[in-house]
Formats: sequence, structure tokens, C-alpha cells
Amino acid sequence: MNKFRLTIKLLAIATLTFAFAAMAQAQATRTWVSGVGDDVNPCSRTAPCKTFAGAISKTAKDGEIDALDPAGFGAVTITKSITIDGAPTGTAGILNAATTGVNINITDAADVRKSVTLRSLSIQGAGSGLRGVRISAASKVFVENCLITGQNGSPGAGIEDVRTTLSFLEVYNCTITNNTGNGISVNPASGALQINVHISSSRIAGNGQSGVFLGSNVKATIYDSIITQNAVAGVFAQQTAGGSTEANVDHSVVSNNVNGFQANTSNSLIRVSNTNAVGNSALAATAAGGQVSSYGNNQTGGLAFPSTGTGQT
Repeated sequence: MNKFRLTIKLLAIATLTFAFAAMAQAQATRTWVSGVGDDVNPCSRTAPCKTFAGAISKTAKDGEIDALDPAGFGAVTITKSITIDGAPTGTAGILNAATTGVNINITDAADVRKSVTLRSLSIQGAGSGLRGVRISAASKVFVENCLITGQNGSPGAGIEDVRTTLSFLEVYNCTITNNTGNGISVNPASGALQINVHISSSRIAGNGQSGVFLGSNVKATIYDSIITQNAVAGVFAQQTAGGSTEANVDHSVVSNNVNGFQANTSNSLIRVSNTNAVGNSALAATAAGGQVSSYGNNQTGGLAFPSTGTGQT
């Protein structure tokens, strides 16, 4: 009888040890994906997973998923602070036909940073994608060295940010082209807290609405970027309620859009400096008290900005 009880105890201890080992393995700080991987694997470098969705459940909060080869790794929903990095292979693919490529929705109060980095990803909507990246909850989101294209479903945005809390979005060295909606849309609900946006060294071109759309209480800086061939405006600012919406555009090219700049409501302001704004059907459009102003050092092909200089030094 004692021998039987000892055997039961040893089995229980072994089972618990295995369970804890499996949990530790499932929450590795760094995981890996490969086109020849399998999601039943532990997502280690030598036994990688096949998809980002498969790897994320096995990656610890504040951890990183890396791609071993330039394959397609599927759409993913992110609910914790994490980095997804395709840089080891050059670019890792996400094919998101008829869905959203990356959903970011971090609501866990225990996740202090609430920070996501997407790096070196090619997010291809294949003509029916809904959005390349959608951000509904997070404190900081960094999108770096990414290509987002073919989001031709509804709303067809390259990046769509609808957060309502104080937050930050940085888009660096990205190409966002040929989407049905806005290239980048930061459009929180009315009354939302401020969203700070930095866009630099990026190309936003050929989108069916505006290159960059800024909604309520957004403060944006656009630097060293090309915004061209967008069907509504290169940069569009629209404040609906509370606060103000501002965009500062510097050392950029905003060309061959229908409107180069458009400020559609009161408390919406676009300031432009050191920028080539030639070839738009109209340089700038304003409505309902919106302002588009120049620091006086832009190339406009002789066209005049509609508002007097604001905040010039």
C-alpha cells in the first residue's frame, strides 16, 4: 500500500514538473516562425512555429517573435506588449485577404508598457484586406520598415488608429500604397484624449482617400516623407469635438494629390515648412474655420496658402 502511495506521489510530482516546464516553454521571451514550421512546435529557433498567431500564445509579455525566412505568417491579434520582427529575413509576410492584417488591442491592466513594435513586415491585403494594421488599445505603437498595400476592402486603411486614451503612434520608413481608404487614419471617437503621431522617412501614395487623415484631438508631425497621388488630400485634418487637431509638415514632398492639404473644421490646423507642394490639383482647402498655413519657405509653384502664418518664428 505504501509503495502504491509513493508511486502516486511520484507521478503527481512528475506531472506538475512537466506542466510547469510546458508553461515555461510556452512563454519564451523570444520565439521564432518559419515557412516550414509547425504551430504545434515550441517556437524555438530549431523547432519554429508556422504563424504569428501560433507563436504569440507561446511568447511572454514584452517578448519578441522573429522570422527565420521570408515566408507568409498570417494575420495576428496582439493583446500584450510584444515585438514582431521580420528583419532577420529582410521582410516577413502577412497575407490578409478579407480580414485585418494586425489587430492591436491591449487592455490588460497588468501590462504596464502596453507597447507594440512591428518591424520589417509586408502586409498584403490581396485586393480585399480590410486594414493593414488596426490599433484599438495600446499606449505606444511603433511601425518600422513595413510595406502595407492592397487593403481594398472596407474601410481599406493602411493603418487605422481608433484609440481614445492618451497614446503615441510612430511610423518610420514605411511604404503605404494602393489602399482604398486612407493611407494612415488616426480617427478616435469625439472627446478622446490626445494621440501623438510621428511619421518620418515614409512614402504614402496612391490611396483612395487621403494619405494621412487626422481626426479629433490628434497632434501629428510629418517629416522627410513623400505623400503623393492620394485621391482626397495629402494631409487631411478634421476636428469634430473637443480639443484641437494639428499637423506640422516639414521637409517633405506633398505632390499630385487632389488637395495637397485640407483642414475641414474649426480647431483644425496644418502648418507647412520646407516642403515641395507642387502638382496638386489644389494646394490647400479649408472649411468651417480650418487653417492651412505656411512658414514661407515652401515650393508651391506660385500658389498661395489660404491662411496667414500661424506659430511662425
